[in-house]
Amino acid sequence: MTAPKPRFTRTASAASHGRATGVLVLADGSVWFGRGLGAEGSAGGEVCFNTAMTGYQEILTDPSYAGQIITFTFPHIGNVGANDEDAEAKSPQARGLIVKADLTAPANYRAAYAFDSWLRDVGLVGLAGIDTRALTGIIRRRGMPNGLIAHNADGAFDLDALRHEAAALPSLEGMDLAKSVTAEAQTDWHGGLWQWNAGHRAEPLPDKAPHIVAIDFGAKENILRHLEAQGLAVSVVPATASFDEVMAHAPDGIFLSNGPGDPAATETYAGKTLRPLVEADLPVFGICLGHQLLALALGAQ
Repeated sequence: MTAPKPRFTRTASAASHGRATGVLVLADGSVWFGRGLGAEGSAGGEVCFNTAMTGYQEILTDPSYAGQIITFTFPHIGNVGANDEDAEAKSPQARGLIVKADLTAPANYRAAYAFDSWLRDVGLVGLAGIDTRALTGIIRRRGMPNGLIAHNADGAFDLDALRHEAAALPSLEGMDLAKSVTAEAQTDWHGGLWQWNAGHRAEPLPDKAPHIVAIDFGAKENILRHLEAQGLAVSVVPATASFDEVMAHAPDGIFLSNGPGDPAATETYAGKTLRPLVEADLPVFGICLGHQLLALALGAQ
């Protein structure tokens, strides 16, 4: 497969490319100029795309996107602002974001911050003005490339250095990222669904509620909220929890969470726990990475 020709190859001054304050450099050396947004600086990772029409704050804080730069294909990013209640983790997990149009102003009653302000506060680098349709087409045809985005208000970029850094980024293939985003310790989960004028509020659990142990490979908090909202008592254990540590909770079922990274790399240790759990004749269910890990533990190739 022939690598695409760089969009720009020599120019590095802001004046020569329309006062660009942001740039995307892919590992193949291609360069895409745009407008920086959010925090200044640079961020590297695997460039992917997301077609969702809403939920951009949730996406950027979803541990499944650890190590990735997200290209949003929907044109109106920013219109619901950001708040302190919709994050899926305590801090953003994605490396950065790419959009086509400038961020729209918030027009939602729950918005506590303008989205660009929130990006600066949490240290996320963003880039606007990129042809996201063309970039998404490249990703769909050739797979997710490594890349680096940089934001400099002065518009000065050392393209040779950025190309070198982008080419040196490690591949996510064979990389276990679950350990970097999992819970640090075993906990009992309590965090209710968002309710009108009440924020997140957990309803009392019924007596003798079924007890679910969630193995956290990078769980979105909203999944745990919904499990609890169904009347389930939820305990969360780290990705590295052993069979004995899981069974010490006397669970009625096991949930395997979503998460980032290469399933084959995570399965090297998770499979040692999952195989005996299945043999223990407990209900075991998973989503995303958790589903993949279950399949691998059962012998899928």
